[in-house]
Amino acid sequence: MNKTLQRRTLGRLALGSVLLAGAALGFVAPARAADETPDALVTRLSSDVLDTIKADKSIKSGDIDKIMVLVDTKIMPNVDFLRMTASAVGPAWRTATPEQRQRLEAEFKTLLVRTYAGALNQVSDQTVTVRPFRGSTDDKEVLVRSEVRGGGGDPVQLDYRLVKAPDAAGGWKIYNINVMGVWLVDTYRTQFAQQINSKGIDGLIAALAARNKSNGRS
Repeated sequence: MNKTLQRRTLGRLALGSVLLAGAALGFVAPARAADETPDALVTRLSSDVLDTIKADKSIKSGDIDKIMVLVDTKIMPNVDFLRMTASAVGPAWRTATPEQRQRLEAEFKTLLVRTYAGALNQVSDQTVTVRPFRGSTDDKEVLVRSEVRGGGGDPVQLDYRLVKAPDAAGGWKIYNINVMGVWLVDTYRTQFAQQINSKGIDGLIAALAARNKSNGRS
């Protein structure tokens, strides 16, 4: 892949991840989440996050502290982050200790927030169209396809994988996102596998912590 195409792909992945990371900036009452279809959930949350980012200059400019608060209070209830982290880590997750798993989740969350905070300023006049849902609400896992238009670029394919929470009141949870054919979790799994094969789980944790510290510098 040439450098221009690579930058374009990473930019689209970043924008898509903004919508994933911000997918729950609009508050979701538990009763509503439980009976909401997966495509309706994606439609509403996509609109909510775009409207919120456009209206809040500090979020749009990448205010890390404010974004982290929103992630903890609004986003995590709508994302199966445990599954997302386990999938990104791969087979090594099964042998990780509870403490290692906790640290991996914390560092992975920080990595996502810090890496994509800068992409928030890309949000301008984008709109999201969710395609007709092809699955069944009786399924345990579903795929919801959408398309982002605007911002002066080509339409961006944005697909979500969701899982139905075991708790009936939990509704649907997002656990992966596909931007122009690139799955977010799969991308990180490849990177993490190289680190794990070289230095093990602790090596991955140390690498993530160092990367987050570097990203946090002004």
